[in-house]
Amino acid sequence: MSTSNFTRRGVLKTSALAGAGVALPTIFTASSAAAYMNEPKGSTVTLGFNVPQSGPYADEGADELRAYELAVEHLNGGGDGGLMNTFSSKALKGNGILGKKVEYVTGDTQTKSDAARASAKSMIEKDGAVMITGGSSSGVAVAVQALCQEAGVIFMAGLTHSNDTTGKDKKANGFRHFFNSYMSGAALAPVLQKMYGSDRKAYHLTADYNWGYTTEEAVKSSTEAMGWETVNAVKTPLTQTDFSSYIAPVLQSGADVLVLNHYGGNMVNSLTNAVQFGLRDKQVNGKNFEIVVPLYSRLMAKGAGANVKGIFGSTNWHWSLTDEGSKAFVKSFGEKYGFPPSQAAHTCYVQALLYADACERAGTFNPCGVVEALEGFEFDGMGNGKTLYRAEDHQCFKDVLVVKGKENPTSEFDLLEIVEVTPVEQVTYAPDHPQMAGGELGTCNPGA
Repeated sequence: MSTSNFTRRGVLKTSALAGAGVALPTIFTASSAAAYMNEPKGSTVTLGFNVPQSGPYADEGADELRAYELAVEHLNGGGDGGLMNTFSSKALKGNGILGKKVEYVTGDTQTKSDAARASAKSMIEKDGAVMITGGSSSGVAVAVQALCQEAGVIFMAGLTHSNDTTGKDKKANGFRHFFNSYMSGAALAPVLQKMYGSDRKAYHLTADYNWGYTTEEAVKSSTEAMGWETVNAVKTPLTQTDFSSYIAPVLQSGADVLVLNHYGGNMVNSLTNAVQFGLRDKQVNGKNFEIVVPLYSRLMAKGAGANVKGIFGSTNWHWSLTDEGSKAFVKSFGEKYGFPPSQAAHTCYVQALLYADACERAGTFNPCGVVEALEGFEFDGMGNGKTLYRAEDHQCFKDVLVVKGKENPTSEFDLLEIVEVTPVEQVTYAPDHPQMAGGELGTCNPGA
């Protein structure tokens, strides 16, 4: 294995491995002498950005890296400050984190758990990363979160929608800003009932890994509770590119709704195949055949083109939101890159700022101080309205957006429209909810 190759572009170091403020925590302060993993000794601090630079989620990964670069620029005092200007916590000063200039290393998760763990391990052990963030796959997130718990660094999850990340696989060193499968089901069901009625027969195609499983479970549970029948649920490989052989049996099943528990390139390809088979033009059981995509993104909508028109789904954030935080982020990102940010970009940018803010409020990079600062943290101004990082499971609770593909988009970026902002109360669940069963949060591991 090659040693780290540091290529500097301002504050960039690239790893050679391809593969509302609260009181300071009482036990960890800047004067704390407790040793911890990768304690920054000099004038800089290194963060690890671990994203899919190849594989089916590479589009999300590219936008995540753009967002992280923007976050580092703002943390170090460059640009217009972005969401630092609207964030309810005012701990960040634009002078790095705790006065240390922020540098970063990157890795390619390849949307593979083993590759993602190897990449994160290299960034921690060779590059001295004190925090790892990123990813666009729940399988990757669960694997890297476990590694960070073992190593003694903080993991700020990127795109991970599976219930497992803050359910049975939750860890004290890990935090998720993204919403989850349960929340999608709870937000979507009332809208689907209103639009399509209570007498429907659903056929699920599900990506064969933990995100797919929990999304299928959540949508089945919420739709069956309103009267829908699940006709069949079929697993599809994450590496699948042609879904024709999976679409054909749907036509013979008696189903009048197809639920695509697919994300990224998988969703683009499966939706395209479904439209090619004429599903959207058919009538079954005296009803127009419908397709549902539980987890949407603008990047997916762009890939699928006109096929997304009128199709409902949920999303974590959208650039058309008009709150001050969203407008500030869209402006910063758009001026830097020339186009609006995706939900992937927004989530990862926010996670970088939330970590830096927690360090400032804790007065330390010690992960246990950061954990204490984030647990039960309530904040606003970051583009999702009032938000809570729940202490019991480190899941973020906020409003959820239900969207659908626009019938008459005005540009390649104007592909989704928000049809409902589901209030957080509707998507909140008990920490011991059956869909989150198993696993213990455990205690913070500071590493060294």
